[in-house]
Amino acid sequence: MRQQLLDMNLLQYANVLAGSYSGGTKRKLSVAIAMIGNPAIVFLDEPSTGMDPEARRFMWDVITKISKERQKSTVILTTHSMDEAEALSTKVGIMVEGRLKCLGTVQHIKNKYGGGYEVEIKQNLVSKAQIHETAKGFGFTMGAELNKNQIENLLKEVGMAHVLNEANKDETKNLAIYQEIKRGKSSVDFLIEWILNEQNGQKLKVRRRDF
Repeated sequence: MRQQLLDMNLLQYANVLAGSYSGGTKRKLSVAIAMIGNPAIVFLDEPSTGMDPEARRFMWDVITKISKERQKSTVILTTHSMDEAEALSTKVGIMVEGRLKCLGTVQHIKNKYGGGYEVEIKQNLVSKAQIHETAKGFGFTMGAELNKNQIENLLKEVGMAHVLNEANKDETKNLAIYQEIKRGKSSVDFLIEWILNEQNGQKLKVRRRDF
């Protein structure tokens, strides 16, 4: 079991009751348990649902390592994300109302059923200097911890008050920003970085163009 905890980056939680884990950490633990004994077939039901992008990418790397690098287990997983299916699968099956409608490689399904275009956009990471300057502008020092009122006031000031309501929705409760809001504590560094990334994302505008 120790190796599974290492693989899932859970060794620090080895002596912590599983009931106190966050949703994303519980999913990691479930995958770790499923891998005990290197079973021939592993079934995973939406293993990365509710995770933030960094945790989701980590989970993808682990699943890839299990199925492609070690080559000891075949992984069958369900997902609503085509990005996840494409990143992890050698074969994809699409089900509609409980019935399997198509089965094949990702490229085969794209060629036969796909249409339109897919655009991938990547943002530059926010620098520490930007975070420091922004925090200073709001009157905060780097490394300080904000309480619930400070978090709420800052989000309202930057025009993101809607995030406070979204934090209570079940489908978003495992994302890092919502966890911080719910527990009423957050570091200035984390919150400012998240705000800056969100603001950069909002600047992206996609214009439709007919060819």
